[in-house]
Amino acid sequence: MSARRYLPFVGRLFIGLPFMMSGLSKVMAYAATTAFIRSSTLPLPAPLAYAGAVAVEVGCGLLMIVGYQTRIVAAIFALFCLTTAVFFHAHFSDPNQTFHFIKNLVMAGGLLQIVAHGAGAVSIDERRARDRLQGAAQAVAR
Repeated sequence: MSARRYLPFVGRLFIGLPFMMSGLSKVMAYAATTAFIRSSTLPLPAPLAYAGAVAVEVGCGLLMIVGYQTRIVAAIFALFCLTTAVFFHAHFSDPNQTFHFIKNLVMAGGLLQIVAHGAGAVSIDERRARDRLQGAAQAVAR
C-alpha cells in the first residue's frame, strides 16, 4: 500500500477538525457568536443561524473525518463557506476581510474536489461501496 492511499483521509482530517473546533468554540460562546451573527448581513434570526452553524460545523466535521456521506457533506461545507464569505466577509475595504473572503472561496474549491472525487480509500463510504460490490458478486454467483 502506498502513502497515497492515506492522503484523502489526511485531507479530510485537516478539513473536518478545524470545522469541528470552530463549531465547538461557538458552543462555548453563544452570546458572542449570536451577537456577531446579528452584526452581519445574514437574513436569518441569529439563534437559527447559530444552531445551523453549530450543526454543520460539528456534525459535518465529524462526518468528513470518518468519511461518511462525504460528497454530500463536502457540498454542504462548500455552500457554508460561500455563504460565510458573502454574508460575513464581503467588506472589501478591509484587507483582513478580503483575505477571509478569498480563504472561504479556496476552501469551497477544495471541498468541490471532494464532491467530485469522493472520500478515498480510508473511509466509511469506501467500505460500504466495497461491501455492496461483494454482496452483488455473491448474489450473481448464486
